Amino acid sequence: MFDKILLPTDGSEFSEHEVERAIKALSDDGEIIILSVAKKLHANTPFHRKKDFKQMNKKFQREAHESVEKMAAKFDPHVKVRKMVVTGIPSDTIIDVAEKEDVDLIIISASGKSGLRRFFIGSVAENVLKNSERDVLLIHN
Repeated sequence: MFDKILLPTDGSEFSEHEVERAIKALSDDGEIIILSVAKKLHANTPFHRKKDFKQMNKKFQREAHESVEKMAAKFDPHVKVRKMVVTGIPSDTIIDVAEKEDVDLIIISASGKSGLRRFFIGSVAENVLKNSERDVLLIHN
């Protein structure tokens, strides 16, 4: 059993399969941290409109919060769940949060929104699996 589990979500249907595994792996008084990483776009040239980028970044933040809320709703009220939205590069941010929060386990789906670009393991999951010093449970879908 694990005392602190990080459960990254991108809002895809695949990430919801992690909930069942997380409940089984969590100790009785353990904590689940649900994390969604919001992208952030930057205007790189004078031709980019900053207003458009601000609107897109707000949309990314809103979608990340919705993903976290959607996954959190799948847990029984007696399960200790903490919700977190962080802006950054998904795989790097997941690894950083896992270290900062001192989690015992990261549970991540093998494929998400990046789906067809990879045959078996999504690019984010693959990077977390290869680069994290924490235990990682990879859920195949």
